[in-house]
Amino acid sequence: MSFGDPNPNPNNPYGQQPNQPPQGQPGYGYPQQAPQGVPPQGQPGYGYPQQPGQQPGQPGYGYPPQQPGGTLQANNGYINVAGLGTVELATMGRRLGARALDGVAYFILYMIFSAIGVAGLVGASKSIDDCSSYSYGTESYTQCMNDAADASVGIVAGFFGFIAVFALIALLYEWLMVSIWGATLGKMVLNVKVVKESTGQAPGLGAGFIRWIIPMVGSLFCGLGTLLVYLSPFFDNSGKLQGWHDRAGSTIVIKTK
Repeated sequence: MSFGDPNPNPNNPYGQQPNQPPQGQPGYGYPQQAPQGVPPQGQPGYGYPQQPGQQPGQPGYGYPPQQPGGTLQANNGYINVAGLGTVELATMGRRLGARALDGVAYFILYMIFSAIGVAGLVGASKSIDDCSSYSYGTESYTQCMNDAADASVGIVAGFFGFIAVFALIALLYEWLMVSIWGATLGKMVLNVKVVKESTGQAPGLGAGFIRWIIPMVGSLFCGLGTLLVYLSPFFDNSGKLQGWHDRAGSTIVIKTK
């Protein structure tokens, strides 16, 4: 019987054409068929054409490559962050709102310390007034004035001590909370978090301190420098809303909910 006879060969145990492998077996000299819907290795499958410049073995059309951390998603307010996936950048409204809440907390704390200091000064002035009940120049009057003066010095020293404690608390509040948890109380209320752009984790003590100290240096210029630092994300042309302090600390600010 000649090659290509449409009738099957009765001596063929598989009952198939001579140039076809047995069903389910590749057969010698017959290329192995890939499972349906799976492209052969190194080649793009049906519906996944080879892209220009694409190397063999790389995913074809329909299999986009993984984007590195910090990649902006089409400049639409979303960013790909390592360990977090695609997250939304915090808007400037949220960021400034969180800053305002923290400012209110600072103000309340400052007023408490100031009230304590003022109350102490008022108490010292009353002590001096009480000395008028003694005759001027007498031992009792001199002793009373000395006691009042000592009390005033102690109260003034205590007042400035309170101010120093307040400054320390402000430092620890902003620096440590952002460094360890990525957020102050104001940021937590408004679901805002500071993370490292490369890892998606909290900034850490080093980056957190850099991020804190830059606005503080700006406060030496009548506070205008601090204001510019906090408004600097408006000037960021990368689309990531990074302020100058964010760039220095390699951080971004994201929305958590």
